[in-house]
Amino acid sequence: MRIADETGTDLVNLRRTIYLTIMSSVDFEEAGHKLLQIKLEPGQEMELCTMLLECASQEKTYRRYYGLLGQKFCMINRVYQENLEKCFVQQYSMVHRLETSKLRNVAMFFCASAWDRCSAVACFGLYPELSEHLGVHRLKERLSDPSLHADFESIFPRDCPKNTRFSINFFTSIGLGGITEKLRGYLKSMHSRIMQQSEEEDLSHRKRQRRRRD
Repeated sequence: MRIADETGTDLVNLRRTIYLTIMSSVDFEEAGHKLLQIKLEPGQEMELCTMLLECASQEKTYRRYYGLLGQKFCMINRVYQENLEKCFVQQYSMVHRLETSKLRNVAMFFCASAWDRCSAVACFGLYPELSEHLGVHRLKERLSDPSLHADFESIFPRDCPKNTRFSINFFTSIGLGGITEKLRGYLKSMHSRIMQQSEEEDLSHRKRQRRRRD
């Protein structure tokens, strides 16, 4: 008779081993060497990627250590790159729940870890690199190009204040708040229009009430 352990003990022990290895290593090279010695079953590569992301997000300030370690594994095996892309999708779906410090750490982690520059992970990591090479002023000019407006519509949304505010907070958290000046102006004017519309509706409601009383 073969007994299957469904308590999750093995998985918990694996995560503990990965965590202790990451935290006890002097640098990312040593950590990478030690982690490669851990025998992972097929499909457990995701656990390593998840632990890297969690460790990076919990730091008070971003540490390049985690990004370099993630990049090292992406270079070794494409499986880790694919799993990091899955982690990116998962984080993006719940990113609105993250605190500012965690949001910054997560964004910078994916920026540093991205090895395949054509992957979805590299999209967010691309902006800090463009800012570094072009400068914020030239980057703002390129992003303001009318011919590219449709391409950046989902990144700089103007459909509702909530999405606009999230975009501003995200780029501010990774040190690129300067490229959101126009978006900030739009949000301010949007707020003014909403307030004006609310006042007009309130005035109209009062007029209707006076007519009814008369």
